[in-house]
Amino acid sequence: MNATDQLRLRPASLRESNRFVAVHHRHHGPIRGHKFAIGVADDRGVLRGVAIAGRPVARLLDDGTHLEVLRVATDGAPNACSLLYGAVARAGAAVGYRRADIVTYTLATEPGSSLRAAGWVPIARTRGHSWSRASRTRVDRHPTVDKIRWHADRPDLATILDLTATIR
Repeated sequence: MNATDQLRLRPASLRESNRFVAVHHRHHGPIRGHKFAIGVADDRGVLRGVAIAGRPVARLLDDGTHLEVLRVATDGAPNACSLLYGAVARAGAAVGYRRADIVTYTLATEPGSSLRAAGWVPIARTRGHSWSRASRTRVDRHPTVDKIRWHADRPDLATILDLTATIR
């Protein structure tokens, strides 16, 4: 990508997005389902990044009113991540989600610069844990460290208190 190239949003299929995630995401692999995906391409039409949005992974947020950005992956194109986060927030709002109910997570060790650039706000720190339990053993294929939950807009105080209570 040279200095004159512009990034443009475009639709992306789940299959195409998962292929991109498999190659470019640092610590997560492809996903099974989604609500929609968005791609970003350069002037030559080369896919430079994808965002996949779907039902929240956290069961307490999977109430039909929340949307989660499940994956964002880029090849390092400047501003691609923040462009994708902003696009998902606008698309989610366009189909009826409140911006305050559109969420995503970063590892607690990540700075969240692209999210901040797109106007997202950090709301809560969630404790990392394994999905494996004695009653149903699993192999963890994801980082089990603490994470930061981000919202596309600041929820009202009652919502923040309610969400914070669910992660204790």
